[in-house]
Amino acid sequence: MKGVALTRMAEEMDLINLTPEIDLTDIMIMTAEINRPALQLTGFLEHFANERVQIIGYVEYSYLMQLPEEERHFKYERFISSKIPCVVFSKMANPPQDILDLARKYQVPTFMTERSTSGFMAEIIRWLGVQLAPCISIHGVLVDVYGEGVLITGESGIGKSEAALELIKRGHRLVSDDVVELRKVSDVTLVGSAPDITRHFIELRGIGIIDVKTLFGVESVKNTQAVDLVIKLEEWDKDKEYDRLGLHEEYTEYLGNKIECHSLPIRPGRNLAIIVESAAVNHRQKKMGYNAAEELYKRVQENLARNRNRK
Repeated sequence: MKGVALTRMAEEMDLINLTPEIDLTDIMIMTAEINRPALQLTGFLEHFANERVQIIGYVEYSYLMQLPEEERHFKYERFISSKIPCVVFSKMANPPQDILDLARKYQVPTFMTERSTSGFMAEIIRWLGVQLAPCISIHGVLVDVYGEGVLITGESGIGKSEAALELIKRGHRLVSDDVVELRKVSDVTLVGSAPDITRHFIELRGIGIIDVKTLFGVESVKNTQAVDLVIKLEEWDKDKEYDRLGLHEEYTEYLGNKIECHSLPIRPGRNLAIIVESAAVNHRQKKMGYNAAEELYKRVQENLARNRNRK
């Protein structure tokens, strides 16, 4: 089962480690959900989601602090001995020494964050949701074109990387070339990124590997991007009927999510970059409620109706 290393979570969330003597090496976070242990601190441990990151906010901290020291020790010990991965205290909660001693006793890493409880909860849920989302790797190129995530797919050597390079020269941003990692962060959203080893690189046959970030600057690359549109490049087939109006939308599916897809036939002389740009802008127009194909169809129908009335 996929998990996130606690060391990475602590680094990404900028957590202050209050128990540095505890070894974090083998501790993994296995779920994106978190828990605020309210009832658990009162002693009710049934249905306790002890596999989650435990966050103690100012309310829970105030409750602990108003308890007599012996009772606080007893209740917190029951909580922290429940095989939890870690505890994070929020901005207004600075745990006393007896709580840290219990953390060391049961080898439970304890952290503190400078953020407010609500803000930290929202950020860690979002981050863990992305890191722990179902993930697949596909062959393709992902580019941010006018804010739309365009995934370009097709057979090897058909011109995906060349199209991406032209788009980068026109001011758009590369996310990944050759291999794109897709994560399902929700039922409607797929987020694409590059593997660490190939990030910011493009392979061009006959030239080799180029570093996009170095050649074109940091504004030419992006680490992640939601996938909004798929463009499938394919060799021109004179016997195949291609959609020329766009009245009927086609979709492709990744991890159970449907993404609008266009099949783009490749012939010598076609400017792929301009076509991809136009597809991205057209897709954005559709999301804003305007469909050029439907508008043309409406005009044709109105013209036919006027001609019939004249007769």
